[in-house]
Amino acid sequence: MELSSFKKWIDPALRAMPPKRMILTGIILIVLIMFIAIPVSNRWMYPLKYEEDILNSAKQYKISPFLVMAVIRVETKFDPSRVSHANAQGLMQITPGTVDTVIKNAPFSPAVRDQIGDPKVNIQLGTWYLAYLIKEFNGNEAVAVAAYNAGPNKVKSWLKDKKWDGTVQNANRIEYSETRKYVQKVMGYYGKYKSVYGSLVED
Repeated sequence: MELSSFKKWIDPALRAMPPKRMILTGIILIVLIMFIAIPVSNRWMYPLKYEEDILNSAKQYKISPFLVMAVIRVETKFDPSRVSHANAQGLMQITPGTVDTVIKNAPFSPAVRDQIGDPKVNIQLGTWYLAYLIKEFNGNEAVAVAAYNAGPNKVKSWLKDKKWDGTVQNANRIEYSETRKYVQKVMGYYGKYKSVYGSLVED
């Protein structure tokens, strides 16, 4: 339909519509547009890759997949090729020391040392280690996230010396600025990813 023909059709219809109904129709259209646009915008702002691997590993090790997503977002923005100056590798920035801890405490073969760059293996290792830290710190996810960044021994010393109470609200008291920002970012993204992708997980 040409624009001129469309206008000839729509103009009389709009003029015939009572003003109150026109306003109501406009409001409904705006709400519908927002209903469609906001989820699309949110998924653009909080992208997600390797969804199946994250969901499977999180389910296997009984932790929130949204926390795993948040860690990956902060660590590498879902870039599996990232390697740090400390030789932390892959999506979840697994260090050689972390691999040793995982192999020592979990049923992983030493062969995984050569597979850290594989996104699926990296997610499995990182998710297991994150679950291990959560258990180590009695279910406190914020403390586990801090330990993922700074190491469990350092975090234990902060808690023992009462330099930090282990809450997100008081994360500004964390001694290391890098870890302080890390905890705040991860826990912030945790909530965002849960809000945007909550429908991925069955109740």
